[in-house]
Amino acid sequence: MRKLLPLIFVLAGATFLAAATRDFGEVTLKVDASVISVRVSANTPELNALAVQAFGAHGRYKVTTGASQYEFRFTLLGANQVRVDIAKGAASTPVHTQTVTGTSARNALLRAADVAVEQTNGLGLKGFFAAKLAFITEVGGKKEVCVGDLFFGEVKQITHDKAQALTPRWSPDGRQIIYTSFYKSGFPDIFKIDLSTYQRTSFVSLKGTNSGARFSPTGQQVVMVLSGEGTTEVYVSNAQGKMISRKTRSDAVKSSPCFSPDGSRVVFACEPGPQLYVMPASGGSLTRVTNGIGGYCAEPDWSRGNPNKIAFTMRQGRNYQIAIVDLSSGRGGKVSKAAFDGVEPSWLADGRHLVYTARDARQSRICILDTETGNSTPVSPASFGLALQASVYSP
Repeated sequence: MRKLLPLIFVLAGATFLAAATRDFGEVTLKVDASVISVRVSANTPELNALAVQAFGAHGRYKVTTGASQYEFRFTLLGANQVRVDIAKGAASTPVHTQTVTGTSARNALLRAADVAVEQTNGLGLKGFFAAKLAFITEVGGKKEVCVGDLFFGEVKQITHDKAQALTPRWSPDGRQIIYTSFYKSGFPDIFKIDLSTYQRTSFVSLKGTNSGARFSPTGQQVVMVLSGEGTTEVYVSNAQGKMISRKTRSDAVKSSPCFSPDGSRVVFACEPGPQLYVMPASGGSLTRVTNGIGGYCAEPDWSRGNPNKIAFTMRQGRNYQIAIVDLSSGRGGKVSKAAFDGVEPSWLADGRHLVYTARDARQSRICILDTETGNSTPVSPASFGLALQASVYSP
């Protein structure tokens, strides 16, 4: 009989009701005095609404209909081309014009909006509006993997396992999704999906628990947690799930490994606590990075926009919040301040914003969090139902 160790620290292992009986709404805690006021418009109602939604979710900008520092005008030129015209101040002084091609009109608008961000934010921030999400939703009582854009447009269900799926993660080129599913054996195994064909292949199916798989930044390696040798340990394989090498050796339960942006290190959660530890990707000594932050620190995600930052889930009392540790200073703490649980962070490209799961006993939604202000904006509609465990791909 195959031995199954618990899947821990996933936090979506809890059961949620999908009924959208409560709208989490926006969480606005303070307004940054350095925000840039912008007027935003597009020449179709659908793209206009999307542009307003996008800039309304960005902590560097405040959308207004009155006087503004900048005006962003978006013009649909064809099926998948949008021109952005940027003007500054009351005199509407032209600043920048660019035509952007996307995979659709919607995608072109989001790419053009990223151009506007990069031309005007003044802080060197990358745009993140054109990001894609892989996430979990519930279909027929089972959790399946979907993909869509950051604002839940063009959503497509890509698994039909009729079994519990967990933690979908993108390959760095956006062509594959790796995830855990109980589909094949009734036990947690790791599968990979080619997004050009939607063909699913088995990646790792060993005795015990196979979970938490994530690609390295180059896509040449995958880190994961396996329990086939009796305890949950961190392993690294090649991109085909071969040449599997054990990197940790202890009785402590481990979970949620994630490569550093340069691929040289791995962060993961480890009991007791759990707490977060970093080690060389080749294995070796562990360094605890969550010192004095909280008694429960799990689900780490290492920022590629700011390699000094690791976001994670921390417990505060009976609830959970999103927290960050700054590796350059060793300091950290919570950055979300909502009344509901905040779990499962995944960084956006600018190193300031991230997506996370906001949940209560009745529903679970994906939100964007501005880590500098604590302001939170839902992006999965309440009518969508259960949405959780989002993973970000930034083109």
